[in-house]
Amino acid sequence: MSDEAAQPLPLEGVRVVEFTHMVMGPTCGMVLADLGAEVIKVEPIGGDATRRLLGSGAGFFPLFNRNKKSIALDLKQPEGVAAALRMVATADVVSENFKAGVMEKLGLGYERLRQLHPRLVYVRHKGFLPGPYEHRTALDEVVQMMGGLAYMTGRPGDPLRAGASVNDIMGGMFGAIGAMAALAQREKTGQGAEVQSALFENNVFLVAQHMMQFAATGKPAAPMPARISAWAVYDVFTVKGGEQIFLAVVSDKQWVVFCNAFGLDDLLADPRLATNNDRVQARTWMMPLLRTHLSRYSTQELARGFEAQGLPFAPITQPEHLFDDPHLNATGGLAPVRMNDGSTAKVPLVPLTLDGRRPGIRLQPPRVGEHTTALLREVGYSDAEIAALHENHVTEGD
Repeated sequence: MSDEAAQPLPLEGVRVVEFTHMVMGPTCGMVLADLGAEVIKVEPIGGDATRRLLGSGAGFFPLFNRNKKSIALDLKQPEGVAAALRMVATADVVSENFKAGVMEKLGLGYERLRQLHPRLVYVRHKGFLPGPYEHRTALDEVVQMMGGLAYMTGRPGDPLRAGASVNDIMGGMFGAIGAMAALAQREKTGQGAEVQSALFENNVFLVAQHMMQFAATGKPAAPMPARISAWAVYDVFTVKGGEQIFLAVVSDKQWVVFCNAFGLDDLLADPRLATNNDRVQARTWMMPLLRTHLSRYSTQELARGFEAQGLPFAPITQPEHLFDDPHLNATGGLAPVRMNDGSTAKVPLVPLTLDGRRPGIRLQPPRVGEHTTALLREVGYSDAEIAALHENHVTEGD
């Protein structure tokens, strides 16, 4: 028996029907799918518009829709809603991330489905949890600005969004966590539940450390580029050839190791630099000395030295360079995925192992309606009925 057969994924047997697009909702489904759930993506005729995004959104669809099946339905037609309801009747989880009221107008809102299927777990991905802001339209950038993350990321007076869709992705992850918690609760109560995850509240969770810093000290946290670090050496250094590397020395023991490894005997013997707090206070004159001293080394030499001594360091890496990262490739952290144009690229897998195994890709990102006919047959449609739905443009795909 193979390892794959011997170790079923934890969510095998769970069926998810998702009405999602863009990033937040699809992330939830991706996590559940990667962990073994059967995730059925309900797309409009012509397919999810996410498939056609350019620029920063060009990779959204293949990244967040692997391990899913696709059924294309026109939910503006009653026959399309009827087909969706048949799919929902077979589901453990429904997930959606449309604007407030859209699912209700379609006849697929939580209250109706809860009455029909009391065991159903219904996951909503929204901009805000219920309250004064819930009517607002939210985007990742909107909540980063109003939730303090852009302030903390940018320089003083220059708020800057984080360089990835952090709230969309984490919001989807919390939706998946909520879905799994509700499924576990259902085992005890026999009842489903509504789960809500939201961009704004997710962002506040991310900046909670800075809120609590203020609560503990009475002093507002400074934006990260202007902060006073808790550690004396915790910076990006420009070194030989103009290359850059991040280096950190975060304890008194590491300071001794660092100084010995790089010939800094004078600094090691200086009583003004005896402890980490002393070194933090001395940064204005100590850091120029370190920068000058280390500038004679290449990034490779510094990386080798820091790694040999067990000191924290990091090259300054651009995202496209990660395709060739030796660790990711050696550990199976990247897997082949079909792109929108049919080409193949490597995609990062979920960052966890189960019994030493990375949950991989069982199904490539689906073509529009790739599983429409098979899924309709499964929920009781005859071939003649399926043909009529196709002819009337209620469905699309294979």
